[in-house]
Amino acid sequence: MNGVLDFVAGLGRAVLDIVRMAGKVALFAARALSHVVRPPFYWRILWGTLVEIGFFSLPVVALTALFSGGVIALQSYTGFAQYHAQNAIAGIVILAVTRELGPVLAGLMVAGRVGAAMSAEIGTMRVTDQIDALSTLSTNPMKYLVTPRLVAGTLALPFLVLVADILGVLGGFTVCVMKLDFSPSAYIAATIASLKVMDVTVGLVKAAIFGFLIALMGCYHGYNSRGGAEGVGAATTAAVVAASILLLTFDYLLTDVFFSQ
Repeated sequence: MNGVLDFVAGLGRAVLDIVRMAGKVALFAARALSHVVRPPFYWRILWGTLVEIGFFSLPVVALTALFSGGVIALQSYTGFAQYHAQNAIAGIVILAVTRELGPVLAGLMVAGRVGAAMSAEIGTMRVTDQIDALSTLSTNPMKYLVTPRLVAGTLALPFLVLVADILGVLGGFTVCVMKLDFSPSAYIAATIASLKVMDVTVGLVKAAIFGFLIALMGCYHGYNSRGGAEGVGAATTAAVVAASILLLTFDYLLTDVFFSQ
């Protein structure tokens, strides 16, 4: 009996911890977003973060999307060939890439690369008292450090996902034509016939939300890090793990919302 009570008590504490953390993150995000439309605007920080997320993440996102499109084509062919439905492969590739794999894989790559970097940078500033120094210089740390990164993440990831969509479809096309002996013109025609604006729109909406979540987790864990270098390392790990979990959770929720679209 005592064991059951201990389990229930532990479960209750875990739920309360999750709710408490969610509330802290929500308040942190609200504070940062409240500065979006209020001057001054730190355009240099915003532009630098856009370049860091959008441009320097292109190679890893591009390679991931290219090979993922090829893998989808190969796996689809393995299953569809049994039912002589190879003509559906082009539609499957473009649907999977635009709605799911493009935003999810790009988000996970950016979370590992940019989310960790944001957390480490802001966390280092926290433990070396640079954030406190900003306050003494009459500069709002939230407005200077967090708000531009949230805006940049929200704007940059849809651009990366658009590139990932194109390269993912190209990867599927390359595998089907070069390895599976598909007709290039027939594959392109099937791809165009299967392309829907709604599929691309869903992927871009997901990307914007994922970009915001990645930047939010990186900034939140870095801003609240404590304990020197060890604390910065723990904050960086927590930022990447939390961003990845939130990304996959919101992917399901958004997919459910758009399921009938």
